[in-house]
Amino acid sequence: MLAAMVKARGRPREARIDEAVLDAARHELSLNGPAGLTMDAVAERAGVGKAAIYRRFTGKNTMIFAAAVHAFDIEPPVDQGSLGADLSALLLDVVKSQDNPLARQVLPALLQELGQDPALAHQLEEAFLVREQVCIDAVLTRAVARGELSVKPPIQAVHALLVGPVFAWIFVLRHDTAEFVDTLGDAITTAVMQLGKASAS
Repeated sequence: MLAAMVKARGRPREARIDEAVLDAARHELSLNGPAGLTMDAVAERAGVGKAAIYRRFTGKNTMIFAAAVHAFDIEPPVDQGSLGADLSALLLDVVKSQDNPLARQVLPALLQELGQDPALAHQLEEAFLVREQVCIDAVLTRAVARGELSVKPPIQAVHALLVGPVFAWIFVLRHDTAEFVDTLGDAITTAVMQLGKASAS
């Protein structure tokens, strides 16, 4: 993710701007929350013009999602050798993206706006959810190649199995994610294999 990239001399100028904008957005979120964050404040703190931000993000909320949850350039987990281990690695990525102070602050508000703004829902889907599903597809493709699945189950169903329970645990039940990650990983693996069998029949 962009948040994990290390600053270094000689990096492409565009990458430095990307990182500066996301760092500035995180700072503004920590100070003012999503409602008080402005593009002007982010641009000033990042040392860029607002046009540079709008070249990267379709609007304030896509920038907030990238800063608080995950940026554009996510990658599938390194091959762990089995479907269960790969799904557990994906699950840990989901937990890290949702179970951090900024994500806890902004995700409920973003979801409320999604229900009221179909255009925003489409923007977030195109910018982030499609990329999440590419990572899931890579894991399922490996499982088919290993013979663990005969066919890939529906990507959206697997996506929901990974993201939904984590969100419910954090934001609805309000429990510590460490309490259930291992158990949930096993349950998701079983569910995905059943979906695969159903898809093959």
